[in-house]
Amino acid sequence: MLAIEYHKSVPRYLAARYLGPHASGLYTSPLGTTRLTDKPPPRLPTDAWVRVRPLLAGICGSDLATLTAQGTPYFSPLTSTPFVFGHEVVGEVTETGAAADGVQVGDRVVLEPALHCAIRGVAEPCASCRASNFSHCENPTHGALAAGFQTGYCQDTGGGWSQGFVAHARQLHRVPDDLPDDRAVLVEPFSCCLHAALQAPLAEAQIVIVMGGGTIGLLTTAAVRAAGYTGRMLVVAKHPHQQERARDLGADEVLGTPDLHSRLATRLGTEIHRPELGGPVVLGGADVLFECVGSEQSLGDALRFTRPRGTVVLVGMPAMPRTVDWTAIWHKELVVRGAYTSTTPTFERTIAVVGTLRDRLAGIVGARFPLTRYKEAIDTALHAGSRGIVKTVFEP
Repeated sequence: MLAIEYHKSVPRYLAARYLGPHASGLYTSPLGTTRLTDKPPPRLPTDAWVRVRPLLAGICGSDLATLTAQGTPYFSPLTSTPFVFGHEVVGEVTETGAAADGVQVGDRVVLEPALHCAIRGVAEPCASCRASNFSHCENPTHGALAAGFQTGYCQDTGGGWSQGFVAHARQLHRVPDDLPDDRAVLVEPFSCCLHAALQAPLAEAQIVIVMGGGTIGLLTTAAVRAAGYTGRMLVVAKHPHQQERARDLGADEVLGTPDLHSRLATRLGTEIHRPELGGPVVLGGADVLFECVGSEQSLGDALRFTRPRGTVVLVGMPAMPRTVDWTAIWHKELVVRGAYTSTTPTFERTIAVVGTLRDRLAGIVGARFPLTRYKEAIDTALHAGSRGIVKTVFEP
């Protein structure tokens, strides 16, 4: 079967990290870490597992950060290579093990990607799994599977960027018949955004900011409204098509990036004070700010434009910041929270929310590619904003 694999290599990693930004196409060239292969399908690890044929598989920002070597190596020891990318998946069950409860051949399903203790067959579940906090499983390198914190980063499971992968029955959730594939493939990233929204003190907020107009920023905008927030929400989005979608998904006001600091200060009714060196000092700000970009610039702005004792929620996967000034956390006594993936109840709730919003989410998936055009697909995903696209997916 065809599959897009990541191959671990220090020389290729360094080439991607330092030469990739200056050499178009290097990431998917022989010098890169990512390639299209023809390989045998993965085996079913136990009778509780099933085989899935991907219908659509999203290209996530974390996938791009990995293959371009621009992300953090934090997760590297928790993966096993070569692995097949793809954790945002809607697919069809094609084979079931004898003990695979709750799914059957022909079911259309979405994948909850965490590979936790119960899935790995760990006899004594960790504290996180005992608390049903499966995304923070403390045993991602133990049990019956090779290392991998989730599907798409484990060599034994395969992933959605292929013609077939395997999943434990507990990872799969049926998709309603009236939910199209291009909306169903958004369930996993939307669940991450809803998880973030549900962690934030929205009931106390008078103004919320969402920074970022990519897939995660737009889905967070929708998730904040789905979580019940009815107050004022301001979204920062760079491109016109992102700005239009942000308004449709619940933003009261949308700002572009030119002269952003001054415009944010005006909207928030606060002053900007400029030190001799470094970024501006902002004494007021939003009650809750969702940072959905992960860049140094955006992380710094998030801290600056949150009010004293306000909350910053990090939703987008952070890069490796070198120059973020953390003084605002100390001075403003900010609460900074991470929002990593989701929980099973939130994932299940997300399926219903996406169904409710299906018309407004139409067109979020803006580009589809077969696996054989993976170089073009990855290039499109890397430049989606400037090309008027939000989400790029594979159609295996």
